[in-house]
Amino acid sequence: MERNPCTSGDDEPINLPPGFRFHPTDEELITHYLSPKVLDTRFRALAMGEVDLNKCEPWDLPRRAKMGEKEWYFFCTKDRKYPTGLRTNRATASGYWKATGKDKEIYRMKTLVGMKKTLVFYGGRAPKGEKTDWVMHEYRLEGRFSALNLSKPAKVN
Repeated sequence: MERNPCTSGDDEPINLPPGFRFHPTDEELITHYLSPKVLDTRFRALAMGEVDLNKCEPWDLPRRAKMGEKEWYFFCTKDRKYPTGLRTNRATASGYWKATGKDKEIYRMKTLVGMKKTLVFYGGRAPKGEKTDWVMHEYRLEGRFSALNLSKPAKVN
């Protein structure tokens, strides 16, 4: 069986009853999905697949989704542009994802839990890429469960 480079698991579509919708809020995405995934890599969410966004073009994503019609949700790991650097690689074979606007803070009961970044896909190579209609929202943890704090030794009180 040939494995698709876009997926990183057995991501099969889910058959659900008519009318079922998966529309989590930003706070629900952070606290009920992203945070558990970061803390336990074995965590699986029935509604979300896993993809490598650097090996997958935006138009390939709908068929990789477990559910959804106009919105799809995926877990993916960040790829570094340079092995020793902090810059994120957002390039694919035919274009790149470019950040746009200001990051949005996501709160749970007045506590900052995450950030939401909006990205637009451009075909071609920077700086002469052509803007497309593909938009993606990238979520990251902030606060107690941020990658920065998880990499430090845990404090015991």
